[in-house]
Amino acid sequence: MIPAVIVVMGVSGSGKTTVAEALARRLGSDFAEGDAFHPEANVAKMRAGIPLDDLDREPWLDAIAAWIAQVRDSGKRCVVACSALKRAYRRRLAAGHDDVRFVYLQGDYDLIAGRLARRRGHYMPLALLRSQFDALEEPGREENPLVVPVDAPPEKIVATIATMLETVSG
Repeated sequence: MIPAVIVVMGVSGSGKTTVAEALARRLGSDFAEGDAFHPEANVAKMRAGIPLDDLDREPWLDAIAAWIAQVRDSGKRCVVACSALKRAYRRRLAAGHDDVRFVYLQGDYDLIAGRLARRRGHYMPLALLRSQFDALEEPGREENPLVVPVDAPPEKIVATIATMLETVSG
């Protein structure tokens, strides 16, 4: 059975939004872009090239967790694109539920920096990528993540995730 909540996670530029949105369409699930839940103060900090700290992220994570709870309570499934860089953030998003699956889009700094250098119209500058890698706590085995390399085209990544979900759920 496909989990009720799938969080597609990774550093900025890893393809979270593209992959999560396509995965949600494929699964017929609701979709949320985690960046849309940031308070304006967080966006202003990032635009200014200032990394967010744990206190900055608390209201953001709480807002995403509340949206997840609302979707869950309605009996629907959802896919969320969210960096979820630290274990504590992932615990906060899961909120003690065992129907949450994290899909970690894994890529190296150079590959993702190249993507960010080409990206236009997003407030997250390339200068903050190092801080994301520094903050990243890759999900451990105990979190039961699906780990997917990001060096393939998005449609292949989505197909890989869908196959993995069917395999672990079936």
